[in-house]
Amino acid sequence: MKKIDYVILFCVFALTVIGLVTLSSASSDIGRVKFGDSYHYLKNQLMYGLGLGLVGFFSGLFFYYRSYQKFAHFFLLASVGLLALPIFTPLGFTAGGATRWIEIGSLTFQTSEVVKIFFIIYMAAWLLKKPKLIPFLAVNAVIVGLLLAQPSTGTAVILMFSVFIMYFISGIPFRYIGALLMVGIVGALFAFVSSDYRWNRIASFWNPEQYEQTYAFQAGQALIAIGSGGLTGVGYGQSSIKYSSLPETIGDSIFAVFAEEWGFVGASALVAIFLLLAFQIIYIAKKTSDQFGRSILIGFACLISAQAFVNMAAISSLIPLTGVPLPFISYGGTALAAYLTMSGIILNISRYAR
Repeated sequence: MKKIDYVILFCVFALTVIGLVTLSSASSDIGRVKFGDSYHYLKNQLMYGLGLGLVGFFSGLFFYYRSYQKFAHFFLLASVGLLALPIFTPLGFTAGGATRWIEIGSLTFQTSEVVKIFFIIYMAAWLLKKPKLIPFLAVNAVIVGLLLAQPSTGTAVILMFSVFIMYFISGIPFRYIGALLMVGIVGALFAFVSSDYRWNRIASFWNPEQYEQTYAFQAGQALIAIGSGGLTGVGYGQSSIKYSSLPETIGDSIFAVFAEEWGFVGASALVAIFLLLAFQIIYIAKKTSDQFGRSILIGFACLISAQAFVNMAAISSLIPLTGVPLPFISYGGTALAAYLTMSGIILNISRYAR
């Protein structure tokens, strides 16, 4: 058994610190207006995100990853149950037209963030059995259906992308690849066409002038913020757009605040850290002889990198807005705790890589 991978540890530490520092700035005005406390959101993130995240991180770091195979079926059942809870029980909490959370007392909990971990571990164990295409698609259809019902289209697309890559690298027959691509394309088209809201998001991307006060408003304001940052930014805490018109300042728009304050140089550095993290995870996966561990690493690498890309590309108006938060950076205790737990598991696997 080797030491943990310090490149990954550095990336996780850097992203977590950047996230907390950025959240402190981005949330100061909204926290003061809503709660009379500029640090309200930062305190919540420290208590629930970082606090629970460190528990998950060290649990993942020291719990032998191969032991997860014994709980594979539990992870699948838990995934289905957790996604169904917000939709079919009174615990469901709705915000922004989506029912993605369960509410227990004063606490809210986004179940899909935990499902990302559970389902990838389940798929890594199941892929050891070389499942046929139809059972593979059927299991994934259940998860996708529940995610779309919330709705959480961005999470569904990113999770399925990660799982499809895991399936591909597990050694599937070549004839399955075309079928997977077809199913993925048709499924994505159906998901967007079947919802007026999703369709309007796409329409506003192609014709932003027509929707500049509605569906294209967030993207337009984000571009103004990014452009205002210039090369080196306006300075930490000096973002002006966070005080005015940018929606989801602490959510999926937080990258725009970061880019305004730290400029092109800072934004490029953030992208570089995400890329370094993804490439290092893949590098470890290539050295890992155990297929179960390798599949988990590939799944987590795809999940983190795809979500980071989708968020930053959408906020930069390179792709339509998805509502997907930026890993480690956006506000959300469940999300930060989940990504820190993933990081612990990744580091545990890295200790056994050969």
